[in-house]
Amino acid sequence: MLIDSHCHLDRLELGAYPGGLPDALAAAQARGVEKFLCVGISVQHREQVLAIAERYDAVVASVGVHPLDVESGLASESQLVDWARHPKIVAIGETGLDYYYSADSKPLQRRSFATHLEAAAAAALPVIVHTRDARNDTLELIRAHGDLEHAGVLHCFTEDWQMASKAMDMNYLISISGIVTFRNASALRDVVKRVPLDRLLVETDSPYLAPVPYRGKPNEPQYVREVAEFVAELKGVSFETLAARTAANFFRLFPRARG
Repeated sequence: MLIDSHCHLDRLELGAYPGGLPDALAAAQARGVEKFLCVGISVQHREQVLAIAERYDAVVASVGVHPLDVESGLASESQLVDWARHPKIVAIGETGLDYYYSADSKPLQRRSFATHLEAAAAAALPVIVHTRDARNDTLELIRAHGDLEHAGVLHCFTEDWQMASKAMDMNYLISISGIVTFRNASALRDVVKRVPLDRLLVETDSPYLAPVPYRGKPNEPQYVREVAEFVAELKGVSFETLAARTAANFFRLFPRARG
């Protein structure tokens, strides 16, 4: 089984699919992708993300406010916990810190991230973490506010081995996107080689960051296969082994997704 552990199905570009999202999901399923985690990024889009998860058996969802969306509206801890009671919600997030694109909102991002971590602890759910140019603050907030039992995942990982190692010490998984296939991603490939198989996930982050040979085109869930094949080669294991291990990791981190 292959799983796209992080995608934005509400934002896919569906021009190539006359039947819309059902056709895009069918194209992925034809390539062995059997589960999709549709990730929430704002208060405004929560209902849309949840509606997709409710409509499709193969889709589960998360609720959260992306660090680049904090100025459009924050979610309180009680709101997040309440939303997370829905049976198709398997995680809190996408949350985290992005100082690369939005350094001006650092205090608001940190406040929002801490709230998400505390809500996840209260709801006994894992956290989906976005981090860019904020290594120390990300790790410090996880230590201060996170629940290490249910932990979470650093999604679309592009940081160094030191951060990956420290996150794994706190029970976090590391999720790899199509960036690993990019020509200038040699440092990331070195990190992936060192991450144990039982701590890895694969994702598309679609419609963003399409892997080679689709780089520059809209990404979609079926391309998680290219990511998985590339990571399997890096790790020196078969595609089947990589798919099975990352699927097992996914269900271990997101046990609600089994339902």
